[in-house]
Amino acid sequence: MKKIIIYTDGGSRGNPGPGGIGVVFCNEKHEIFKRYSEYLGHHFTNNEAEYQAVIFALKKFKQLFGKKLAKNSEIELRTDSELLVKQLQGLYKILDSKIQILFITVWNLKLDFKKIKFKFISREKNKEADKLVNEALDSQERTQKLL
Repeated sequence: MKKIIIYTDGGSRGNPGPGGIGVVFCNEKHEIFKRYSEYLGHHFTNNEAEYQAVIFALKKFKQLFGKKLAKNSEIELRTDSELLVKQLQGLYKILDSKIQILFITVWNLKLDFKKIKFKFISREKNKEADKLVNEALDSQERTQKLL
């Protein structure tokens, strides 16, 4: 397998509040081949949701393609969270204990891949993943109103 580009986004309404994630898998030609959105629950910060999106993406990759292919794959994970990227690159300290646990989870998942590059991108370039976050949050709000 060649390089896979994964766009991730996480968000919460209220911060903390209801959280959701969006993940988009693309090939080297930037052609989308998988999209995911998921509602996380009620008490998430934006930063926690951003980390949850990365964790979901890495686990989903292994689930779809297997651990053996993951070991031979180069992943470029793109996100509009500068904090997340700087923390994962070791440039920023992590003071929040919840984020520390999420960081360790990502770090351990990273070991199953040949190479993972975390890249900060503008929100403008992350519209598809952002749209998926909002779809997850909107669908949950509609469900709540029906109850």
